[in-house]
Amino acid sequence: SPCAFSTAAQQRSTGDECGPEEPSDEPKHPLSDCALEHKAIKLEEQVRDLTERYRKALADSENVRRRTQKFVEDAKLFGIQSFCRDLVEVADILEKTAESAAGQAGPSDPNPTLKKIYEGLSLIEAKLQSVFAKHGLQKMNPVGGRYDPYDHEIICHVPAEGMQPGTVALVTQDGYKLHGRTIRHALVGVAVEAQE
Repeated sequence: SPCAFSTAAQQRSTGDECGPEEPSDEPKHPLSDCALEHKAIKLEEQVRDLTERYRKALADSENVRRRTQKFVEDAKLFGIQSFCRDLVEVADILEKTAESAAGQAGPSDPNPTLKKIYEGLSLIEAKLQSVFAKHGLQKMNPVGGRYDPYDHEIICHVPAEGMQPGTVALVTQDGYKLHGRTIRHALVGVAVEAQE
């Protein structure tokens, strides 16, 4: 454009006045050294503050991740808890039926059918317990052990004949644990010292 050309021509005609600028001794910024130091200190404090916040945010997010992972793992392990409670009741009925059949089919009983029923019920009960064990469901066997309020529920007290007071003397209903967590308390009788 003619305007740009004329401007360039004017600059050439003025001579070396428009040459490269020489650095001046005066600071380009109106801020003094003291003000710059003060601003640098403030910026360093902000960096430290932001770094600390960042570290805390990382720690918080890691804690949330761990809690979420634990929650998911627990959901996988204990998601079948209510189903197991229902199956435990079926196992109780099966066990009582097998005991009843065993009482009916004594060694002197000539009835082979009843004996086969008892053997079949025993096999089913054993298979059910092995399936329980496969999925982390275990029957508690507290007889002779110390009473634990987290695992047992006292329904009666029995005289401590040859047993330490506070130990479980009898079990009226089996308790079960799923991966170490009690899902049904054992109903127990606890040995106590005889009162005279």
